[in-house]
Amino acid sequence: MIEEEQEGFAAFMLRMRAAGIGSKELFAAMEATPRTAFVPADWRRAVWTNRTVPIECGEALEACDLQAMALHALDLQPGARVLEVGTGSGYTAAVIARLCDKVLTLDRYKTLLEQAGLRHGHLGLGNVVTRQADGSDGAADGPFDRIVVWAAFAEMPRRFVDCLTSGGIMVAPLGPGDGVQTMAKFVKVGSRFERTDLGPVRLQALARGVAEAL
Repeated sequence: MIEEEQEGFAAFMLRMRAAGIGSKELFAAMEATPRTAFVPADWRRAVWTNRTVPIECGEALEACDLQAMALHALDLQPGARVLEVGTGSGYTAAVIARLCDKVLTLDRYKTLLEQAGLRHGHLGLGNVVTRQADGSDGAADGPFDRIVVWAAFAEMPRRFVDCLTSGGIMVAPLGPGDGVQTMAKFVKVGSRFERTDLGPVRLQALARGVAEAL
């Protein structure tokens, strides 16, 4: 990390510890993944602030605080297979890849996937698979040990129960696409979910289909 990034990362860690998040493994994986390489040059100063950063295709990189909260709630473990819905810049898939066995990340936009794939390749992360797909119903490659979704469900994502292993964890926002949602942790117990709310968020609604352009 360059000095400017190191200062931002140190401030980020202080915010996380104040929020009760102190995973050394997660912090190490985030620090080892050059966040500035995943955003346009004009926004590199903002990557370790608690704000979203615009990226290509009209999308955004979620704030580092939100990403850390979600990944901490996933309780990522070595050997786990992870599904991510919403590749975006590819940053979170890169972080997850440093902590788990395999990551399948889906996005609607071909451009985002191509760019993310190049970044993952540059970092030598061979355990990430990118795919253009409609992730609103999960993926047929499952079951997965962990699932993270970066777009909001209007109602409980019950159809994802079959995508998880027993005891598997899913983290996703729940609520209206045009308002405040709740980021929630869902743990699979039998054929149902046990839900724990993590905090308020504002993310885009989960869209069906893939983008015809871009």
